[in-house]
Amino acid sequence: MNVFVTGGAGYIGSVCTEELLNAGHQVTVYDNLTEGHRSAVDTRAKFIFAKPDEPGDVLAAVKFARPDAIMHFAASALVGESMTNPKKYFHNNLVNALKLADAAVETGVKKFVFSSTCATYGPPDRVPMTEDLPQRPINPYGEAKLMFEKVLVWYSQIYKLEFVAFRYFNAAGASEKFGEHHRIETHLIPNVLFVALGRKKQCEIFGTDYPTPDGTCIRDYIHVKDLAQAHILGLPPGKAGFYNLGNGDGYSVREVISTCEKVTGKKIPTIEKPRRAGDPPRLVAAADKAVRELGWKPKFPKLEDIVATAWAWHTKNPDGYAD
Repeated sequence: MNVFVTGGAGYIGSVCTEELLNAGHQVTVYDNLTEGHRSAVDTRAKFIFAKPDEPGDVLAAVKFARPDAIMHFAASALVGESMTNPKKYFHNNLVNALKLADAAVETGVKKFVFSSTCATYGPPDRVPMTEDLPQRPINPYGEAKLMFEKVLVWYSQIYKLEFVAFRYFNAAGASEKFGEHHRIETHLIPNVLFVALGRKKQCEIFGTDYPTPDGTCIRDYIHVKDLAQAHILGLPPGKAGFYNLGNGDGYSVREVISTCEKVTGKKIPTIEKPRRAGDPPRLVAAADKAVRELGWKPKFPKLEDIVATAWAWHTKNPDGYAD
């Protein structure tokens, strides 16, 4: 298929672009490089420098690419920032996403694959979390993603735009070529590995009094290549709906740090800090629906394997991408 990938210069989008190309698909990447990196775009893909705030730019890019399907990864994704600058999040994650959905309808694109988030649920009523849980986001980031999910539901009913929306848990790991380099890094695993690399003095633990076995938050980690494979499995006609993506196993902050020490062979100093507002004690996915309906099977379910691929990439690229 010919696939139009927004955010293909970012962390998850770059690996998904690579996996699409490896599977024989054609890819056009559309990215404004505010968070992504030009050198993270696979050289086999076409690249369009995005200007989504310019009138008609999104539509013109889709018309130029003439895709069979759109994969939409581009988004602002810092939960804390969304609480201080909600305008940015509703504009980028909803308004610009709506332009993309409109372009899909106008140009006759039949399939839309959306990178959503478990933040649409808010604090869960139970774990593991299934797709039928109530959605009560507690920040503008999750709210904007949920609002666009609702747009897709209506566009599917009225315009027959078939969609798959994946609600991620914690993406981690790397391919051999592409890894995680955010200008502002908030994710746990790379921040722990930065200590092992000597880029940071210590790792921060936010909250040690949660009702968990070791007092720290528990999260579900999923390898970025497994995420990419799920997106590819969502492309065929007839695949539609909402899917959680996770491994179904949770690891505490202390367990992640311990695993990073094992993989790197280095001691990682820590500093304990108070809880952050809005951090639930435990977030773990039930991804049975994706396994059952899409035939998805994670290849990297173990945290140690996920960390090992991240460490391999970071040691090769200690400063991330050059640009």
